[in-house]
Amino acid sequence: MRRTPHGRAVATGALVAVTAMLAVGVQAGTGTAAAPRPGTTHATPDPGALPAKLSPSQRAELIRAAGATTAETARQLKLGAKEKLVVKDVSKDVDGTVHTRYERTYDGLPVLGGDLVVHESKGGTLKGVTKAVRSQLKVAGTTAKVKPAMAEAKAVKAAQALGSKKTEAAKAPRKVVWVADGKPVLAYETVVGGLQDDGTPNQLHVITDATTGAKIFQYQGIENGVGNTQYSGKVTVGSSGSAPNFSLTDPTRGNHKTYDLKHGSSGTGSLFTDADDTWGDGTPQNAQTAGVDAAFGAQVTWDYYKNVHGRSGIKGDGVGAYSRVHYGNSYVNAFWDDGCFCMTYGDGSGNSAPLTSIDVAGHEMSHGVTAATADLTYSGESGGLNEATSDIFGTAVEFYANNTSDPGDYLIGEKIDINGDGTPLRYMDKPSKDGASADYWSSNVGNKDVHYSSGVANHFFYLLSEGSGPKDIGGVHYDSPTFDNLPVPGIGRANAEKVWFKALSQYMSANTNYAAARTATLKAAADLFGEGSASYNTVANTWAAVNVGSRVPDSGAVSVTNPGSQTSTVGQAASLQIKASSGTAGALSYAATGLPAGLSLNATTGLISGTPTTAGTVSVTVTVTDAAKKTGNATFTWTVNPAGGGNVFENADDVQIPDAGSAVTSPLNVGRSGNAPSTLKVGVDIVHTYRGDLVVDLIAPDGTAYRLKNSSAFDSAANVKTTYAVNASSEKANGSWKLRVQDVYAQDSGYINGWKLTF
Repeated sequence: MRRTPHGRAVATGALVAVTAMLAVGVQAGTGTAAAPRPGTTHATPDPGALPAKLSPSQRAELIRAAGATTAETARQLKLGAKEKLVVKDVSKDVDGTVHTRYERTYDGLPVLGGDLVVHESKGGTLKGVTKAVRSQLKVAGTTAKVKPAMAEAKAVKAAQALGSKKTEAAKAPRKVVWVADGKPVLAYETVVGGLQDDGTPNQLHVITDATTGAKIFQYQGIENGVGNTQYSGKVTVGSSGSAPNFSLTDPTRGNHKTYDLKHGSSGTGSLFTDADDTWGDGTPQNAQTAGVDAAFGAQVTWDYYKNVHGRSGIKGDGVGAYSRVHYGNSYVNAFWDDGCFCMTYGDGSGNSAPLTSIDVAGHEMSHGVTAATADLTYSGESGGLNEATSDIFGTAVEFYANNTSDPGDYLIGEKIDINGDGTPLRYMDKPSKDGASADYWSSNVGNKDVHYSSGVANHFFYLLSEGSGPKDIGGVHYDSPTFDNLPVPGIGRANAEKVWFKALSQYMSANTNYAAARTATLKAAADLFGEGSASYNTVANTWAAVNVGSRVPDSGAVSVTNPGSQTSTVGQAASLQIKASSGTAGALSYAATGLPAGLSLNATTGLISGTPTTAGTVSVTVTVTDAAKKTGNATFTWTVNPAGGGNVFENADDVQIPDAGSAVTSPLNVGRSGNAPSTLKVGVDIVHTYRGDLVVDLIAPDGTAYRLKNSSAFDSAANVKTTYAVNASSEKANGSWKLRVQDVYAQDSGYINGWKLTF
């Protein structure tokens, strides 16, 4: 089967930014550290770091809230004056951490390659930013020197080289800022349609320098994959209507619909209907059979993402895609098109082997999930990661379905027999067995077709799931090697899936290459298992096993996650779970010194609990010992505030106040029951050269604003260092309070040096 380089489609809209690959090479080392010991144990994911299951309305509210603060976010991230942010996606962890994905514009133009993700704690504190481009954007001007017709001519010529017969673009070239190569360039993006030379629809995006007319980059907007033609046996499939007018519409999964193209290659096709709600007969001669397989594949893929990752639908908005079967004649492929938000399946050689199995649906729908999240550019290393993501989740869906007719495995396309000798299309345990895929990263891996450069990530996922060496899984024999000839133990497929999904949805961007993918998965593993945990180290060591980065030295020590400073109140119950891991199998034991009076530590479970009896701040050290008598420890402070008042909560972080700009806020999380007092004390410390410019408010957790200071042209002194008294007795004390400051006049500047609340 011919595999054509191709990429994701671009959604239409008033303000759309396509992101693309940064030309940054991977600097990878092999590492020489000793292999993890046999019997290594791994932590289960931190429940708080797992994605929350949001309803479409909850997700819409998060997006609305993020969209209302894009200007403030842009300023906090120190973007340039002409740069703006557009919210693309929002996800939320169980512990309240919010990950907001933005696309960027410059002077109103979409920025290709400028996407970023902002990570905030439940209280609104910035935890980190994942940026494709770190510097401010500066473009000499937004007036093109090259006419759009030249850009269109180059794009059409490039598309014709891939088989398209089109003589003009599908839409007029649009001006964009191209920054995927690191330096911002004013450019045109042109899209050309038609068909590629193997019959796959064409949607070629060509980026042309608007100053010189030179072609900068191109990628295909149609993503295709191949899958299993083995049917799933007798299944229950979602449908709607009543006799004699049933339709293949699944009302419980976003109204996903399945259509019959009847061997056409355009349009939506005809919605499958039936009189008795019994679909197909299990043979390719019955047109409904392929429709049922496609619908069932979409059904289990929807269920997988919702039940495993808390994502309702491809975009997380509860809206279903649709499927089209019987595309073309003897078309041996399937593809996802983000433009129509649909999956399309060919009938295979001789129209006798439709590509409509479970893993195909999982593969194709996962292209949509990738487009809705990281939007990995379908070219170079990011293209290999895009394709591997679909292989990874297609495999995950196949295992999740637990279908006896098509059991889960780590072989891609094993039922299709495209090679004519019964061998699979791709192997995850050793990708090079297909004769072209890469087992390990190298400096030229990005030059391979994306179906072959995907081998590095596919191999990583298999090793992370199952570990290296020979083994039999589900009746299939695997034997997975490593680049450095050192073993890796794996963390289990379920954990590997969680790591990859969290990395994709929260830490990868369009430009992610293999080096950046390693960083993204390590961030995900740190969230899920704790930085330095056995599972975290296995993620790092597994990347080294495919020649991306180095192994983590084995110190032999127990890893204890430091919980950070703790705050409690006299007379109020408190608890803290200590998290630790070890490379040695067996139970851990816990001990602590310096605990506040009234608290104790369970030596077996590591849970600190009790009711504090004495106010004050103490230094606590927790020591964890494994079965081999190796130890690890963590030291942190624990402040117990007195009951009935006097509790002090403080934020000492600096927040810059823009000159004559929008208001900025400094958050403060208060952990206290009951209402705030009628004499709540607000201590404000602002450094500013002309305090008369400033308007200062206290914002309660429910959003109520209490004015602390008005601006005044006659108040020419510097700085605001005073304590205000506020009657906040109607407010719940517990929650996120904010100090809001706005500089309403020009010429002077300053920053919030810190502030505190005393209850």
